[in-house]
Amino acid sequence: MSPAAASRGTLFEAAARRDPARRAEVPLAERMRPRTLDEYVGQGHLFGPNKLLARAIAADRIPSMILWGPPGVGKTTLGRIVAEQTRSYFVPFSAVLGSLADLRVIVAEAKERLLYKGERSIVFVDEIHRFNKGQQDAFLPHVEDGSITIIGATTENPSFAVNAALLSRCKVFRLESLAEPFLVTLLTRALHDPLNGLGALKLSADAGVLEAIATLAQGDARRALSSLEVLGEDAASRALTSITMEALAAAHEHAPLLYDKAGEEHYNVTSAFIKSMRGSDPDAAIYWMMRMLEAGDDPLFLLRRMLIFASEDIGNADPRALMVVNAADSAFRRMGMPEGMYPLAHACLYLAAAPKSNAVKNAWLRAKALVESHGGLKVPMKLRNAPTALMKQDGYGDGYKYAHDYEDGVVPGETYLPDELVGEVIYQPTERGEEQRMKARLEHLRAYARRDPNAPEKPST
Repeated sequence: MSPAAASRGTLFEAAARRDPARRAEVPLAERMRPRTLDEYVGQGHLFGPNKLLARAIAADRIPSMILWGPPGVGKTTLGRIVAEQTRSYFVPFSAVLGSLADLRVIVAEAKERLLYKGERSIVFVDEIHRFNKGQQDAFLPHVEDGSITIIGATTENPSFAVNAALLSRCKVFRLESLAEPFLVTLLTRALHDPLNGLGALKLSADAGVLEAIATLAQGDARRALSSLEVLGEDAASRALTSITMEALAAAHEHAPLLYDKAGEEHYNVTSAFIKSMRGSDPDAAIYWMMRMLEAGDDPLFLLRRMLIFASEDIGNADPRALMVVNAADSAFRRMGMPEGMYPLAHACLYLAAAPKSNAVKNAWLRAKALVESHGGLKVPMKLRNAPTALMKQDGYGDGYKYAHDYEDGVVPGETYLPDELVGEVIYQPTERGEEQRMKARLEHLRAYARRDPNAPEKPST
C-alpha cells in the first residue's frame, strides 16, 4: 500500500491498523469493505467491457463524478478504489459534518500536494445533496483548475440535489441496488474470512439463511453484513456452531420467514400471486395473497407489488385501478392489522377482475429506447419557452399554435415530437376496457394531426 493510501481511511480503520487486537471493534461491514475492483461486486453496467468508468480507471484519467444510488451499494467503497487504482490521494469529506473552512484546508493541502509531489487529490463528498447551492458553488473553481477531483455520493436524484453548475462539471454514474446473489457472495465471504470477517468463530449457516438475509437487506450490503454480524455474535455467545433460520426469524422485527429454508417458496408464491392477477383469476389471486400473509410476509410488500401491477398490467384499460390500490395502501397504513385485511383484499380482487393492458409499460419502454438511440434531440423552436425578449428575437416559440384556439382543442397538422421523430407512434392502446375508447380517439386525432391545416374534418371527442 502506498504512503498516501496508508494515510486514508476512517477512524475505525486507523484504530484497527494501530492495534489488530481491536479489529473486532470495527463493524463487520467496514472490515469487509472491498479494497480492489476484483473484490467489488455488482454494478456490472459500470464495469463491463468498454464501459466509460472502467476505461477511465484503467487510463488513470478520472473525471469529477457523482455516484447516485441507494444506501449500501458501494458508493464510498468505489470512491476509495478509484483513488487507490489511479494513484490519487483520497480525502473523505462529509457534507453533514464538514464546513467550508474544512474545505479550504483540504483544497490548500491538495494544491500543495499537486505542486510538490505531483499527486492528485480525490475529495470524496459523502451526502453531497446536503450542501446548499452556495456551499456546492465553493467546489467549482477548484474542480475547474484541476486542484481537486470531486467524487460526490448521494441517494437523491442529482438533477434536483446538485446545482446545475457543479453538475455540468461532473459525470453522473447511477449505482443500482445489489441483487441478492451479489449479497450472498459478500455474506459468504464475510462468514469465512478469518482476518476481517467471522471466520475465527468457525460458524456455518443453515441452508437458505444467507439467501434470507440477502432478501431482507433489500439490496443494501451494509444492512446484510450488519445482520450477519449480529447473528454470528449471538450464535458464538451461545456456543452454537451454526446460524439458523430460527435465529434469523427471531431477530428480524418484520417477517418471521416461515417459507422454506432455501427461500425459493417466497418467490414461487409471489410469482403465482402476480400471474393470477394478470390472468384475471380473483380466486387464485386472493388465495396466494393469503398464503403470503399467513407465512408472515410484510403487507406493505404486497401493496407495493399491487401498485406496480396497476400500472404495468392494467394501465389505462382501467385508470381507476391505480387509484384503488393507492387508496388501499393509504387505508392500510391508517388501519394496521387485522382490519387492514379489508383494503388488501379489496385491491387484490379489483386488480384481478379488471381488464388488462401492458400498453403503458410498452409506451415508456419505447420512449426510453428512442431516447437512448437518438440522444438529446433538440426541442423544436416552436415548442421552446421564450420568457425574455432576446429569446423571442432568436425565434424561441415562433410558429407555436395555441391548441385552445382551435375547435376540439386540436391543431390540425401540428406535431410535438422532435423533428427527427415525427411520425413515431409510442403509445399504442389495446382494445380492452377504457383503452378501446381511447384507441379510437387517438387514431382519429393522429389522422387529423397529419391532415392539411385547411382540411374541414374535425376530430371526434
